[in-house]
Amino acid sequence: MKDLRLITKSADETRELGSKIGKHSEAGMVILLDGDLGAGKTCLTQGIAKGLDINRSVTSPTFTIQKIYYGRLLLNHIDAYRLEGVHQDLGFDEYLNDEGLTVIEWSQFSPDLVPEEHLKISIQLLENGDREFTFYAIGKQYEDLLGVLA
Repeated sequence: MKDLRLITKSADETRELGSKIGKHSEAGMVILLDGDLGAGKTCLTQGIAKGLDINRSVTSPTFTIQKIYYGRLLLNHIDAYRLEGVHQDLGFDEYLNDEGLTVIEWSQFSPDLVPEEHLKISIQLLENGDREFTFYAIGKQYEDLLGVLA
């Protein structure tokens, strides 16, 4: 496992970081986003979408649980917040082997969706308003992605 820490000082910087992730993402990748409410999970996902050449407005799928966007790669955006304690097959796992990129917010509430290899990003809102991103890469393609971000 390889890890990396980065800090952004604004929403624009967070989206730029996401865009870089999106530009270098490959089909079949899974990215997990964890952090408190307002930490920047959706903002980072908006940047990832931009890096995937998605022109639609990206919003949190909290109420719908899942949204799909089309660009260079399909972006499967899942918000697992409302899945805590749900122990039934909702069919999300079929998207994890898709030709797109899957981003799962609140992944701790859906551990059954997490593949062995993935990129986990923990986001912490700092006292001064900055965001600290800690990346944990499990698998070579994710370690290579961290090499581009460093």
